[in-house]
Amino acid sequence: MSNVVLLALTGLGLGALYFLIASGLSLIFGLADVLNFAHGLFLAVGAYGTWWSSTHLGFPFVPAVAFGVVAGTATAVLVETLLIRPLYRRTIEQVLVTVGLSLAGVALLQAAFGADPLTFPRPEWATGTTRILGAIVPNDRFLLIGAAVVVLVAIQVFLRRTRFGLIVRAGVEDRTMVTALGINVRTAFTLVFAIGGAAAALAGALAGVYFGNVSPGQGTSLLIFAFIVVVIGGMGSVTGSAVAAVLVGLVQQFTSFYAAAGVGEASVVLLLAVVLLARPGGLAGRAA
Repeated sequence: MSNVVLLALTGLGLGALYFLIASGLSLIFGLADVLNFAHGLFLAVGAYGTWWSSTHLGFPFVPAVAFGVVAGTATAVLVETLLIRPLYRRTIEQVLVTVGLSLAGVALLQAAFGADPLTFPRPEWATGTTRILGAIVPNDRFLLIGAAVVVLVAIQVFLRRTRFGLIVRAGVEDRTMVTALGINVRTAFTLVFAIGGAAAALAGALAGVYFGNVSPGQGTSLLIFAFIVVVIGGMGSVTGSAVAAVLVGLVQQFTSFYAAAGVGEASVVLLLAVVLLARPGGLAGRAA
C-alpha cells in the first residue's frame, strides 16, 4: 500500500512538472500555430536564472525563482518579437529557426556555465519528507503539484475572465475574423509567448528542486515528454494537457517501478500510440 501511495504522489509530481512545460506549448500552438522547439530554452534560462540569483546574489528561494521566471519570460518575448513574428504562417521556417535556437541555446549555456550539472540550491523544507499512509514522500512533489494547480487555475481564469483571454480563445477559433475586427492579434501572440515562457521558466526552477541539479540539456530532455503530453491531451488544449500530464506521470512511475529499467519511458510512447490510434486528435480533440 505504501508503495502505491508513493508512486502515485511521485507520479503526480512528475506529471505536474510535465504540465508546467506543456501548458505553455499548448497555449502557443493553440493561438499562434507555432511548434516552438525552443521552448526548452525558456526552461533552462529559468533554471539557471534561479541558480545564479541564489548563489551569486544571495536571494532566498522564492525571490530567486521569481528572478528566474522573469528571465525566462523576457527570453520568450525576445524570441517571439525578433525571430517568430516574421515567420508566422511559415511552418517549415519556424521549425528550422526554433530547432536551431534550441541547439544554440544549449551551446551558449554550456559556454557560460559549463557542461557539467550544477548543484541546485534547494530550500531546507523541500529536501524533507512527509509520511502519508505509510509512504515517505519527498516534499518537493507537493511543491510541484501545488504549482501546477495554481498555473492551471491562473490560465483558465486568464482565458475565460480577461479581455486578452477572450481574444486568445477567439484567435484559436478564427484568427482571420479577429484580425478583421481590428483587434491586434500580434500583441496577443506576444502575451501568450510571455505566459508560456513564464510557465516554462517556473518549471525549470522547480525541475532544479526535483532533480537536485541543473544542466544545459535539461530543458531539451524534458521538452520531449512535454510534446508527448501536448499531443496526448490534444493540440491547443490546456485542460487536455493537464489530464495527459497526470496520465504520463503515473504511467511512467508505475511501469518504471514494477517493470525493468527503461520501460517507463517506453510505456509513455506506447500510451501516445494507443491514444492516437483511438483518438487521433488527442483526449480533448475530436474523435476520428
